[in-house]
Amino acid sequence: MKFNRRKFIKRLIVAIASIEAFFLIKEGISKSDNSSGKKELFNAGKADSFETNKTYPFLTGHFFLKRYDDGGFLAMSIKCTHLGCVVNNNIKTGGFNCPCHASQFNKYGEVLSAPATRPLDTFPITIENGEIFIDTNKAVKRKEFNKSQLTYA
Repeated sequence: MKFNRRKFIKRLIVAIASIEAFFLIKEGISKSDNSSGKKELFNAGKADSFETNKTYPFLTGHFFLKRYDDGGFLAMSIKCTHLGCVVNNNIKTGGFNCPCHASQFNKYGEVLSAPATRPLDTFPITIENGEIFIDTNKAVKRKEFNKSQLTYA
């Protein structure tokens, strides 16, 4: 069997395309498995280990966990609502800044300066046996901050 360069390149392209198609199909199936009601919660730790009026970044979970003066918790996305850049925690103001387009958010994630037009998304918090669990698969879009968005231990 004669195997020339042209045949080799064609077979190589077909093999690469087949492998890519396999991984795309596999990822599509695994995403549908996760959306079928199976919850995977991020364990942030013990509620009493978080100081009041402090922000804790959880970069692996893609959120900031903030505990306010009254003891309430709020889990906010690290993604800016303008174009999805990762926002920074502003220690001086207690809010958040987007380094890409200069959007600014207050300590509740509400917009202080554009181009972002809505507050940072939040994630549902569940507290069981003193442990904080965040559902990072379920981002909640909001128009403003309400005290009902806080979760208490």
